[in-house]
Amino acid sequence: MDRTDRASRVIAAPPATVYGALLDQESLEAWLPPEGMRGRVEWWDPRPGGGFRMVLTYLDPTDSPGKTSDATDVVDVGFAELVPSERVVQRAVFEADDPSFAGTMTMTWHLAAAGDGTEVTVTATDVPPGIDQSDHETGIASSLANLASYLERTD
Repeated sequence: MDRTDRASRVIAAPPATVYGALLDQESLEAWLPPEGMRGRVEWWDPRPGGGFRMVLTYLDPTDSPGKTSDATDVVDVGFAELVPSERVVQRAVFEADDPSFAGTMTMTWHLAAAGDGTEVTVTATDVPPGIDQSDHETGIASSLANLASYLERTD
């Protein structure tokens, strides 16, 4: 499993604000699930060595069967490294019986100031072979679009 998937986007918010949205449970539930899914965090411990468990549910599982059940992906995520306003490194393990989804995928969220905003680059390494690369990169891009909408909305 040496495949690397990535996506990036400039978000009109400072790095500290983006970093905060990566480490806030309510925020994460709102923006992380890609289009066509909703998410719920079952436990939350936002510190190095901590992590979270997220249940992602497909709104229409017909064309996208889940990894854990027909309609869900359950993922346990550990925080391997937290560098405020710069980087969040996560280790993700899917709950699945299918061995093609086994293993620990590393997701690195790199934040870099870009004018008045932040360029967010997500790099996924050791991606399990059962995860289609195009679908995964589309999903990451969707989560980044959700993050941008979440942070750029006007109250």
